[in-house]
Amino acid sequence: MTGNDTPRAPHPYVGMWVTADGFIRQELLPNGRYDEARGNRQSAYTGSYTVTGNHIDYVDDTGFTATGDIRDGVLFHEHLVLYRVGDERGGDGGIRSRG
Repeated sequence: MTGNDTPRAPHPYVGMWVTADGFIRQELLPNGRYDEARGNRQSAYTGSYTVTGNHIDYVDDTGFTATGDIRDGVLFHEHLVLYRVGDERGGDGGIRSRG
């Protein structure tokens, strides 16, 4: 095994991010891909992302581009504000059943 084969910990931004109402759920995957659900529509948008510092550049699978920035643990993605699942400010990302 060479040094290049050493597994690395995922980027700290990897994981599920949700809007306060839980309607939009964006999962940043460790392989540099993202999967965004909207309401009951799973995988509404998918694509790749790159992180530079606190800035995220997105390219969806149709070629559309967008950006985001992490400030104080909050993801500001274009006009959206997303929180990590488990953050008391955000939605639950569909983790808990609603009733």
